Amino acid sequence: MSDRGPTPRPAQQTQPQRRSGGLRLRPTAPIVPPANVSSNALMLVIAIMSFLACLTLGAVTMIRASAANWESQISREVTIQIKPADGLDMDAALDKARTLVANYPGITGAEIVSKSATARLLQPWLGSGLDIDDLPVPRLVIATIDEASPPDFASLRAALQKQIPQASLDDHRTWVDRLVSMAGTTVLIGLGVLALVFTATVLTVVFATRGAMSGNRHIVEVLHFVGAESRFVATEFQRHFLLIGIKGACAGGLLAMLAFALAGIWQRMAMATPGSDQASALFGRFAMGFWGYFGILVIVAIVSAMTALTTRFTVIRTIHDIDRERYQAGSGEMM
Repeated sequence: MSDRGPTPRPAQQTQPQRRSGGLRLRPTAPIVPPANVSSNALMLVIAIMSFLACLTLGAVTMIRASAANWESQISREVTIQIKPADGLDMDAALDKARTLVANYPGITGAEIVSKSATARLLQPWLGSGLDIDDLPVPRLVIATIDEASPPDFASLRAALQKQIPQASLDDHRTWVDRLVSMAGTTVLIGLGVLALVFTATVLTVVFATRGAMSGNRHIVEVLHFVGAESRFVATEFQRHFLLIGIKGACAGGLLAMLAFALAGIWQRMAMATPGSDQASALFGRFAMGFWGYFGILVIVAIVSAMTALTTRFTVIRTIHDIDRERYQAGSGEMM
C-alpha cells in the first residue's frame, strides 16, 4: 500500500452516509463550484467573442459571394465605346460596331445603349434634361460573351480599330482583377480578426482557470498530496470550463444568427430605399446560406474545444508549478 494514502474518488461518485432505517448515498461535491460570479463573467466573455467571430465569418462570406457575383456579371459582357469625331455618323458607326461584334466568334449578342440610357448614366454628374446630340458624348455598345468559349479580345479589338478608328474595346479585366484582389484582402482581414478573437479567448480562459485554481488551491494541494493524479484534477476543471465554453459559444452563435436574420428582414422591408440599396450593393443579400451557418457551428465547436484544452493545459502546468514550489521549499528546509 502506498504511503501517500488512498486515491480520492471522482467528483461524481457517491459515498455512503448512515441514517436511521438504512443507508443513503450522498454525492460528493465537485472540486470547482458549478456556478459563481467568475464563471458567469467568463461565459459572457466567451459569448461576446463567439458573437464577434461569427459576425466576422458571416461578413466575409457575404462579401466573397458579392464579389463573385460582381465578377461573374462583369466578365459576361464587354463594352465598345465610340467617341464622337468630326464627320463621324454616330448612328452608322454604332450599327456597324454592333453588326461586327454580334457576328464575331465567342459573342452571343450585342446591343446599342440608347440615348435615353446614356443620359441617365450621365445624370448624376450633368443633371437631368440633357440633349445628347448637343454634347460630345461617347456612345456605347454592350456585347454579351459566350462564357464557355470566350472570344479573342486582342483580335476583336484590332478588327474594331480597323473598321471604326474611333471605337475602343473594354473587356473589364482591370475591374475583375480589382474585385479578386479586394475579395482576397477581405478574406485575409477576416482571418486576422478571427485569429485575434481566438487568441483573446484563449488568454481569457487561461486567466479564468488560474483564478479558479487560486481560489481552490488548498483543495487541489490536498487532493494531489493524498494521491490524486494531475489528469484527474485537470479533467474536473476541464469538464467545468467545457460546459461554460459550450454555453457561451452557443449563445454567441445564436445571437449572430439572429443578427443576420434581423438584417435580412430589414433589407426586405426597406427594399428600394437608399440605405438598403447601398447595403445590397456592398454586401448583397444578408443571407449566408448553408455554408455560412455551418461555419458558425464550426466556430462554436472550435471555441468550446479551445476552452477545454486551454483549461487542461493550464491546470496541469499549475500543478507542476505547485510540485516545483513544494520541492524547492523542502530542499530549503533540508539545507
